[in-house]
Amino acid sequence: MNFLKSLINQFAHLMQNRPGLMAVLAFSSGVASYVLVDRKESLAQFIALFLLFSWLWLLIDNWLRERVEQHFGVAMSPNIMRFVLQMVQQESLFFALPFFLAVTSWDHPQAIFTALIIFCAFISLIDPLYYKKLAPNRTLFVVFHAFALFVVLLVILPILLNLTTSQSLAAALIAAIVLTIPSLGNLMQNGRWWRLPVSILLLCVLSAGLWQLRSWVPPAALRLTGITLSHEVDLEQRQPGASIKQLDAYTLHHQGLYTWTAVKAPRGLNEKIFHVWLLNNKEVDRITLDIKGGRDQGYRAWTHKLNFPSNPVGKWQVKVVTESEQLIGLTRFTVSP
Repeated sequence: MNFLKSLINQFAHLMQNRPGLMAVLAFSSGVASYVLVDRKESLAQFIALFLLFSWLWLLIDNWLRERVEQHFGVAMSPNIMRFVLQMVQQESLFFALPFFLAVTSWDHPQAIFTALIIFCAFISLIDPLYYKKLAPNRTLFVVFHAFALFVVLLVILPILLNLTTSQSLAAALIAAIVLTIPSLGNLMQNGRWWRLPVSILLLCVLSAGLWQLRSWVPPAALRLTGITLSHEVDLEQRQPGASIKQLDAYTLHHQGLYTWTAVKAPRGLNEKIFHVWLLNNKEVDRITLDIKGGRDQGYRAWTHKLNFPSNPVGKWQVKVVTESEQLIGLTRFTVSP
């Protein structure tokens, strides 16, 4: 038992002295999982399971410490437990980061959400910021804790349970609140009585606000690998014809346009997406498309639009979005008189 206690203390001491090492390991595991997730390799699932169990372990922190000390005589220092909490948050943020970096549209409000992940990951890495600025502010720390859990759930739920992007978003929001509430007692020790209900109310309000802004959340499990507008599609090869970025109104009305897309998703994931047509930033049509995950080049599918307004002149966009309005990607074209 003394050897086990010594080993745990040595590991904690090493990680505390080299916080950057944990960030590198976490980011590397995220990249590895991102590469393997399309084939649903066991390693990607193992990493996701490890993170999920890490968060569940935090819920029974006090109970577990008491049982370990009672049965094995190993007393876990509160400093070690605080470090473990920081390590799990750091691992979660750096693990999820490669997924969001790969799918974010940087000219869209999605960039704000991904930038927030980068900022939180940076805070978790710098001890003076984490322990002296963030941790003493208990309300802010609870929000940080819930956000790290929410971000990692957005990634691991499609990997482990094959939930759609919309299902994952809703489940992650609910789970982030439900799993954070039991942790509030540990996070807010010796705090005033009103901090607990206020923190719960704050989490609920933030979750409701985030749901209203769900289009700002990048779909971590989906990535657009190709989008082309064309007058024709090769049905046998499942490939589009020549790409079109500009055409006249007469050609548009008489030939229409195909929207060919290739969307990469985890194997086993079935998702409903939409091709949303906008003229001068106003939606004029929405076409449903079902995709299946597992192809290395992305699931190739297309829709054909023939019905256009009588005056289609202007700047057009075709957005590829999920059921929860999360943007996967888009393309633009112009129609002249």
